[in-house]
Order: sequence, then structure tokens, then C-alpha cells
Amino acid sequence: MHISLQQLIPSDWQLLLGNYLKSPAWQQLCEEFNQEYKVHGLKIRPDPKKLFHALQLTPVDSIKVVILGQDPYHSPELAQGLAFSIPKTIRIQSREFPSSLRNMNKALVIEGFGSLHHGDLSHWAKQGVLLLNTALSVRLGEANSHAQLGWKPFIEALIQKLSSSRSGLVWLLWGGHAHSLEEYIQNPEQHLILKSSHPSGLGVYKTAHPFIYPGDQRSCGHFTKTNDYLIAHQQHAIEWVEQTANPKLF
Repeated sequence: MHISLQQLIPSDWQLLLGNYLKSPAWQQLCEEFNQEYKVHGLKIRPDPKKLFHALQLTPVDSIKVVILGQDPYHSPELAQGLAFSIPKTIRIQSREFPSSLRNMNKALVIEGFGSLHHGDLSHWAKQGVLLLNTALSVRLGEANSHAQLGWKPFIEALIQKLSSSRSGLVWLLWGGHAHSLEEYIQNPEQHLILKSSHPSGLGVYKTAHPFIYPGDQRSCGHFTKTNDYLIAHQQHAIEWVEQTANPKLF
């Protein structure tokens, strides 16, 4: 079975990416992904129809915030094509609930937004938060297994073209991997770029700019700073926690 990656990309994103989609780098990615799918198709996550789910849920003109993840969750039943997001069916108190998402939830509570009701962040995406992984596929049980597949030039081109065509975006760069992509953000003085350690595991507390400070009484404040910036630029703040469900504790 041959997967046409370009047909899965929404038309507005195809227009933004422009000549990149005619480049040797794009052709190489398409060829390498299809070869990988031919050999390991049953183990590739997310489902190919969800590879560009972040682009499908967040049109170019709606983007306010960009959150850069690394690669999809490699555990069964978690990856859904949105960075950090998981299906609603995974309970917050369960072992399957990822530590990175648990710490993001903890930061939301610290900042006064309340607790997430579940780990499905599609309600962020629909408000203009681009939840972008820097590799859009992975093999089950093998973290970073597609890091060298050819996604990197695609994401670099997307960041460059998005940041040069839009201004006033908030870029949330969590962890060294996301920090390394800062150089591709064009016209940085026209955007707000916030950096911290990655929210996963114990790394959340590390570096000079921790995502959450030891003792769990203070966070990096990125969710608050994002909304303050958006409001100052005459845009609607992000509703980080949906107000329609019963709250659950982290």
C-alpha cells in the first residue's frame, strides 16, 4: 500500500509550504516513509490518516501558539497526531498517562487555570494552538525510531515559512530538542519565544529555566505569559482548561 503524504496535508498548509513540496528533501521523506510503512506498517504510529492531524485541526490562519514536541508516543493506543495529546479514554490517574502531560497539567493548576479533565488536547488545537511534533511518526515501542526518516527538513521548512508569513505568534520551546529549532524562527522580534526545560519526568525541574520549580509551588508561567501576550495583541486568550466538564485532580 502506497501512502501519498502530500494528499494528507490540508490545502492551506500545502500553499504555505510551497516549493518545499517539490524539493528533493520532500521526495526523499515520501520514499523513506513508504519504504518504512511497507516493512513495519502495523507498528507505525499514529495511523497514517493522523500523521498531519495537527495541521488538519489548526488551519494556518488560526494559529496563535506553537508548541513543539519531539515524536509521537510510542506506547500502544496513545499517539493521535497532536504533540503531547492522548485519547480522552486514558484516565489522568492511570499509569498510561504520560509524565510530560501530567506535569503540564500540574503547571496549569499552579498557574490557576485548574486541572485538565483528560489528556486530549484537541480543544487547544481548535483554538489555534499548533501541537507540532518534530517527527510525525514512530514505531511502536521504539522512541525516536523515525527521527532520521526525513521529518526534520519538513518541520524546519514549516517553522521558517510559518514564522516569516505570520507575526505575533507565541512559540513554546520545552527542552533541548525544541530549543535547537529556535534558529528556524524567522523575524524573532515579531514573536514571543518562551523556553524552559522539557516537562517530562524529572527533567521538568532541571536546567536554569525549569518547567516546574522544585517543590511544585511555581511553574515557568508559560500558559499565563501566552495569554497575557495574546490579550495585549488584541487576540482571544486560550482556554487551557475546558469549563464544561467536572474537574479531576492530577
